[in-house]
Amino acid sequence: MRSTRTDDSDRTRELLGAIEQTGYYPEVVADGVAAAVAGEQVVSYYVHHEPTFEHDEVRRHQSVVVLTPSRLVLAHTDEHAPDDLLPEPYTSTSTEAVRLDSVRSVVVTRMVANPTQGPTPPAEAVMTIGWGGVSHLDLEPAGCSDPECEADHGYTGSMTADDFTLRVSATADGPDAVAGLLSFAESLSARTHLR
Repeated sequence: MRSTRTDDSDRTRELLGAIEQTGYYPEVVADGVAAAVAGEQVVSYYVHHEPTFEHDEVRRHQSVVVLTPSRLVLAHTDEHAPDDLLPEPYTSTSTEAVRLDSVRSVVVTRMVANPTQGPTPPAEAVMTIGWGGVSHLDLEPAGCSDPECEADHGYTGSMTADDFTLRVSATADGPDAVAGLLSFAESLSARTHLR
């Protein structure tokens, strides 16, 4: 929900406060994030708590992205109903730490309503970070411009990196959430530019 300034002071306490503020298993989430950050200084962060609707139940999950001087840390916590393996409700937290020099792209999309009325805060923002961990290959049969041609032209396609994507909107998450995501993306872009 919040992001932080881009100077070099340590933001660990602010990050823990933002996690606590969501009320979403704060001790569990903070423990997973702290283990992944591994004592490094927190330069910037973004905490996104999102409920989802599954049949007649509400499921919640939370993503935390942290920028340290040397790494991008991603943590994602989901809650689960009891199942065959665990008879009580439980959470699962997955973390990934990526060296900043491995980050290949930071793609930011801003959606601005009524652009003819001048600059206004974006109504939505999407941040996609790529480091080559996940790539998508889309193939389709290749062709030529001759409608009578029956030759096999092989395949054509594109490969795109899409390791992590986060979308927030002012309507669902509030205008501060959009501004926070954009601030985090700016911090990350500045750090990866320096490498």
